[in-house]
Amino acid sequence: MGNLPSILTIEQQEKITFTGVESVDSFSETNINLTVNGKRVQITGTHLKVLAFAKGSGNFAATGQVNGVKFSFAKGKGLQRLLK
Repeated sequence: MGNLPSILTIEQQEKITFTGVESVDSFSETNINLTVNGKRVQITGTHLKVLAFAKGSGNFAATGQVNGVKFSFAKGKGLQRLLK
């Protein structure tokens, strides 16, 4: 899929929408792991629940108390690109 436009929206720390999602790698009530444009994204919180994921369009939705979002880049390359 690769390089779909991705937009992350978190409303009042309770509703998450994300576009450009390639896959939902794992999920639980405290953790959701996604792949977005080849990068790993981890959403942490409590009472997290995946509401929808459409692989064709890359649209994703979840609810719960969001405590954090972490983006992981492969071997620092993504972070270096962000800082240039």
